[in-house]
Amino acid sequence: MGKRGYHHGNLRQALVEAALRLIEARGPTGFTLSEAAKQAGVTPAAVYRHFAGRDDLIAEASRQGYAIFADVMQYAFEKGQPSALASFEATGRAYLAFARQYPGHYIAMFESGISVNRTPELAHEASRARAILERAAEALSQHIPPGKRPPAAMFSAHIWAMSHGVVELFARNSPGTASPFAPEELLESGIGIYLRGLGLIAPDE
Repeated sequence: MGKRGYHHGNLRQALVEAALRLIEARGPTGFTLSEAAKQAGVTPAAVYRHFAGRDDLIAEASRQGYAIFADVMQYAFEKGQPSALASFEATGRAYLAFARQYPGHYIAMFESGISVNRTPELAHEASRARAILERAAEALSQHIPPGKRPPAAMFSAHIWAMSHGVVELFARNSPGTASPFAPEELLESGIGIYLRGLGLIAPDE
C-alpha cells in the first residue's frame, strides 16, 4: 500500500489530525513526530515540509481548536439573544460541550504548555474566543452601576476560570474526582452564586 499522505491532498491537515488522536490518547508530550507521521501514512521526513517540530504541530492543533471554540462560543452567545443573561450562561455551557466534543483540541489548547502567542494566527483565534465571553460579560454587566461594575475582562475571566475548573475536575473523568452533581449543575450553580453576588439575579427565596 502506498503512503496515504501523498494521495489525500492535504498532508498538513492529516498530520494535525494524527497529532490530535495521539494527544488525546497519550497527552501532548506522549508522542513523537515520527509517530504522527506513521499515523498520517507518510515518512517522518515529510513532516518537516510542514512543521519544524512537535511544538509547531501542537500549536497548529491548538489554533484549530481555538477557531472551533470561538465558533461554538459565538453560536451559544447568539442563541441566547436577546437576553444578556441567557447568552452569558450559554457561553459557560458551551465551554463544557467543547471540552467533551473536542478533547484533543482542548488538551492542545490548555495542557500542552504552548503559548497562545507562539504564532500570530494562534494568538488571533485565542483572542477571538476571549472576546466573545467578554462581550457577553459586558452586555450583562450593563445592569451594574458604573462605579461598582467590574471590568468585562475580569468578569469573563472569573467565569472562564470557573468553567475550566469544572471541566478539569469533573467533566473529563479525572480519577478520584467523581462528583454527585452533573458538571452542568455545578457550573450553573457556581455562575448563579457569582451573579447574585454582583446583584445581577435575584437571591433564592
